[in-house]
Amino acid sequence: MEFTFRGEKHVALAGTTINVPANAPHHFRNASGAPVRMLCMCTPAGQDEYFLRIGDVIDGKDAPAPELSAKDLAERRRRAAELASTYRTEFL
Repeated sequence: MEFTFRGEKHVALAGTTINVPANAPHHFRNASGAPVRMLCMCTPAGQDEYFLRIGDVIDGKDAPAPELSAKDLAERRRRAAELASTYRTEFL
């Protein structure tokens, strides 16, 4: 995974821990082309609800990622933008 925050790019390999400082604009992406798993811990509590409302719950850690059509992806992006202010999230 590639993480960028405060203008610096970081590559996280398996087993790596990344700490994104509070209120730091950031983004991440899977640059490998292979499936990856990421454990995201957010504090204070509440941001997890945002992700539950815009994402998809899967059956377990070995479950495949959902296959999303362009329409499905657009709907999730719309929902993320609509709910952002409720969860103190800002898209830059």
